[in-house]
Amino acid sequence: MHALRPLLRKSLFNLFAASLACAALLAPRAASAEALLLIEADSGKVLQADNATIPWYPASVTKIMTAYVTLKAVKDGRLTLDSLLTVSPTAASQSPSKMGFRPGTQLTVDNALKMMMVKSANDMAVVLAEGVGGSIDGFSAMMNDTAKKLGMTQTSYVNPNGLPADGQITSARDLGILARAFLRDLPEYESFVHIPAIRFGKRITGNFNKLIGRYPGADGFKTGFICASGYNLVASATRNGRRLIAVVLGANSGTARAVKAAQLLERGFAQDTLTWLRPSLGTVDNLVPVDASPPNLRDEMCGPHRKRPASDDDDALIATNGGTPGSATGGEAQVTFFTAGLQPPMMKASELMAAAPAAAEPVLVYTGPTRTGTALIAAVAADADQQTVAKPRGKKSRVAKRHDAADKPKDANKDGIKDAGTKTAAAKPDTKQGAAKSDGKTATKPAAAKHATAKSDASAKSAATGDQAPKPAKPKAATNPAATKPAATKPANNS
Repeated sequence: MHALRPLLRKSLFNLFAASLACAALLAPRAASAEALLLIEADSGKVLQADNATIPWYPASVTKIMTAYVTLKAVKDGRLTLDSLLTVSPTAASQSPSKMGFRPGTQLTVDNALKMMMVKSANDMAVVLAEGVGGSIDGFSAMMNDTAKKLGMTQTSYVNPNGLPADGQITSARDLGILARAFLRDLPEYESFVHIPAIRFGKRITGNFNKLIGRYPGADGFKTGFICASGYNLVASATRNGRRLIAVVLGANSGTARAVKAAQLLERGFAQDTLTWLRPSLGTVDNLVPVDASPPNLRDEMCGPHRKRPASDDDDALIATNGGTPGSATGGEAQVTFFTAGLQPPMMKASELMAAAPAAAEPVLVYTGPTRTGTALIAAVAADADQQTVAKPRGKKSRVAKRHDAADKPKDANKDGIKDAGTKTAAAKPDTKQGAAKSDGKTATKPAAAKHATAKSDASAKSAATGDQAPKPAKPKAATNPAATKPAATKPANNS
């Protein structure tokens, strides 16, 4: 018995050390406005879960369910990928990100899905919803019915694109369940979730999911962002035949969510050699939901401290060195940090996301029916021509618009007063103060106003007596007709 005591003490010490190592690896971080989940795609086994069952605003990861319901309808024979859908006024009125097609434009289910999943086009989500469910409300009911069947107990939908709306809620747990269901139930349509880029006419749009083409083995899914949710990402990757799904909700930038997802995935792949150290966390379906309200990150994500407006295609790069604790790069080592010595270290996750994506041919998308060969080339060229015609207005167009406004004195006068925020010389023709004020702002006054307020005695007298200023030979772009009217003219209403 005495001889066995040293062996027993040694075994207990080894067990204690292993427990400490396991706890250090799997201990959740301090509570923060962020949810993380890592699961195995095949088994649903949970490898890491931080705030995974706290309700969250889904933003555009909603479109995973929109694609799932649409493709289930295709698989069941209710429509085909070649079915033509029409852009309605409701679809065209959606907020960006969107394709911006005019009402009445037609395109196939296939092209609408590609535009929605790569560009995160909100208008295309509504086009699909109306084509499959008849209306946004009808399709939302289908989405909720599907969520219930899949066991997504924390999810409710009121629209197909994830734009802010009361009742549009999910959780990292439910998104993990949905991603697994997509891969399990729709393997023939899996290509829709990992298209690297699309080309519409002359415009090429890369996938907002920065892991595609950067992280080794990345093969899905979808990004999302609204101010209230922060930056969300559902991502998947496959290595040595093993597929993992990572969910990141509430990151502070588009790059940060990609870095966090890459770190989760890398840890999961590395854990394959340390399974004996990890206690079982069960499966994603068995995670217990938390009864709470979703956090609202609006002030943090879209407050005045941001240097530019946040969006789902945020390109802000985070530093690859010297991060602060708790940040995306704080204390970041190589992405294989806790298996150092067991395999060669990889590049840092932040460096991977900052690198250019691997070269890939963008997938052609277009309006109109399905085409191939020369007809496809002609369709792409027609879309490119349409883009040229509808090119956004530049400086010259704005000048031309102001010339048009000059032909409408009444409207132009109102606009001039609104822009200046003060009364014009025509409104107070007999005050010297008004003339002096005009002199102080000659840089913003039209040519006619300059003549009316010139420093010569003759011009000053003319302004004081209300004589009409001489008209310029050619009206300037910013001409304010009020300045060219005689003092007797009734001033416009400033109310």
